Amino acid sequence: MDTEPLTKLDPAYATVMRIEGTLTVLPFLIAALVMGVAGALPAPWTWAPMIVPLLVALVMVLLIPMKRYRSRGYHISDDRLRVVKGVMFHADTVVPFSRVQHLDVEQGPLERAFGISRLILHTAGTHNSSVTLPGLRHADAVAMREEIRQHVKRESL
Repeated sequence: MDTEPLTKLDPAYATVMRIEGTLTVLPFLIAALVMGVAGALPAPWTWAPMIVPLLVALVMVLLIPMKRYRSRGYHISDDRLRVVKGVMFHADTVVPFSRVQHLDVEQGPLERAFGISRLILHTAGTHNSSVTLPGLRHADAVAMREEIRQHVKRESL
């Protein structure tokens, strides 16, 4: 097991995950609100359909993103990248730069708005042939891509 200290992801990544969680539960909250307002249940239970979706929303917006954020990290060395993730199922992936085929830096609309990116390392092979490191400052992701690309270029000479 690797023992080097992990670099934490950008805090904006937790905010992006919170927004994504909000967008996921929003249709269910609206549906529950409509059921409550429409009077689908008798008088004392009118707001009962809101309780469970509201609790799920609180967990998905407040608790899960923070746990996911705290459980992720990475370490880059001269010859490899280590990516650690997982709340319930822990994954510790080490990618030797000699196995890297190509590199991508991607941003979705929310990531772009918060200035963060995902670094994706595509490796040789079929099983787990790509490793994604989300939640990096865009400039850091681009710098890491260039650093890894230079290493891969040196190895191929």
